Amino acid sequence: MGVLGGTFDPVHYGHLRAAEEVLEALGLDGILFIPAASPPHKSQAGIEDFEHRCEMLKLAVADQPQFEVSDLERRLPGKSYTAVTLRKLQEVLAEGTELFFLVGMDAFLELHTWWHYRELFELSNLVVLRRPGHDEEWIPVFLREHVSPLYAWQAESGAFVHPRMLPVFVVRNTYLGISSTRIRWLAAHGKSIRYLVPHEVLRYIAGKRLYQSSSILRVR
Repeated sequence: MGVLGGTFDPVHYGHLRAAEEVLEALGLDGILFIPAASPPHKSQAGIEDFEHRCEMLKLAVADQPQFEVSDLERRLPGKSYTAVTLRKLQEVLAEGTELFFLVGMDAFLELHTWWHYRELFELSNLVVLRRPGHDEEWIPVFLREHVSPLYAWQAESGAFVHPRMLPVFVVRNTYLGISSTRIRWLAAHGKSIRYLVPHEVLRYIAGKRLYQSSSILRVR
């Protein structure tokens, strides 16, 4: 089972396309989208309410039966630490479910700043998604310096493997260059966000007047 976490403020086609490509590339049974309730690396100020972010996700994935949305982090106390979320998933999912945690290259190279980050390599396979300006050659450097020098590239599996820790896969996904920050800016300034988010998400943002002051989104 793939796991894609984030604030999803709002979810956009970049998130969805990356998940679709990982699903196909690794032959996974599904992708579980988990919106962060209280992201530790971000201030709560300015982040849209969890209920809105979760509902937009549900609308976005409604037509893809292999995509699911979980409100797990809403039900966990304190900050939304990934290690805690993955441990809880192992408890609630069917026994033997193998986890694949999706992470962008930029975030992957900062994992050493995450809470108990080494646990991630024992709790889940990691799937690194490409980002412009972040060379794949930095992945083994990061693993050697911050995790274990025993990680080695295995071409047949498309992953860095370790004798005890779980693999780190690399998926060369299509990068669409869409940013939630940019979407919020456009919405706040009354600009169109069409073709950046699914139409049902666009309608929800307009109907709830999210990310706006006095501006009104045009929905046709």
